Amino acid sequence: MNILLTGASGQLGSELYPLLSELGNVTAVDRDPGRMGSISQDLSDLNSCEILLNRLRPDLIVNTAAYTAVDQAENNRLSAFRLNAELPACLGQWGANNQCTLLHFSTDYVFDGSAKRAYRESDSTRPINVYGDSKRAGERAIQASGCQHLIVRTSWVYSTHGKNFLLTMLRLAGQRSELGVVSDQTGCPTWARNLARAAVQLLQAMQSEHKWDEYGGVYHYCDSTVTTWYDFARMIFNQAVELGLLQTMPVLNAIQSSDFPQLAERPRFSVLDTGTVRERFGIIPADLTWSLEECLKDYQP
Repeated sequence: MNILLTGASGQLGSELYPLLSELGNVTAVDRDPGRMGSISQDLSDLNSCEILLNRLRPDLIVNTAAYTAVDQAENNRLSAFRLNAELPACLGQWGANNQCTLLHFSTDYVFDGSAKRAYRESDSTRPINVYGDSKRAGERAIQASGCQHLIVRTSWVYSTHGKNFLLTMLRLAGQRSELGVVSDQTGCPTWARNLARAAVQLLQAMQSEHKWDEYGGVYHYCDSTVTTWYDFARMIFNQAVELGLLQTMPVLNAIQSSDFPQLAERPRFSVLDTGTVRERFGIIPADLTWSLEECLKDYQP
């Protein structure tokens, strides 16, 4: 199988690359050509992107490229929509015209956070910031394209590279003796490696069963532990001290979202229901304690 992986140097793309390499010939595309021998490509240039697709002729496109700067998106709506909506639309249309499957990743931020239970795939979306709005537009564009596709929504992704909450907390712990962390936002931190494994397992199951008309569409995957940013930070520091990555824990103070104003409003509750991937495909979300420890073992300050 000829596979095109976009955003290959990101935290998810880096985890997907070795797994996809077991399925076929992977061409990695990213703005940074030095990672994994990837092709340098500005994916916001849709004309060049289509030229690349026509040259490579992939059987499978795995799209992890995204505009993920949630606050910056508020003032850069066009840039966010170019990568998060127009690029997926381009990939989906090309896939529909060329019998190519598309695996795309979306976010819990397509929901408004007002639910009292975990969000199911069938629940109505109502994003409350530009980032979530652009990701919802990307989902809809792929669905409208008619291509054979899987859209995997996830939440609170972390790893030992890229930009994420885990690395921010470890950096701040080395700079400050006391930190305030938001305690009124609830979600499920998800290790990028677990997400990559689950997505590939889902893809393989779909391809082996050849039931795209029946089962293709949107799925939720996140790791199993429901927590807050404050409690997640506490777990990070506890495990980092145990592993010798930090000498001491900073003092942690629980604060409210209103005490930490940001340009983009965040959902207060964005837990995703993973019952469908559990029941239909036997994919069991991993526990945060184990996942965080395994992730931190790879950490190099």
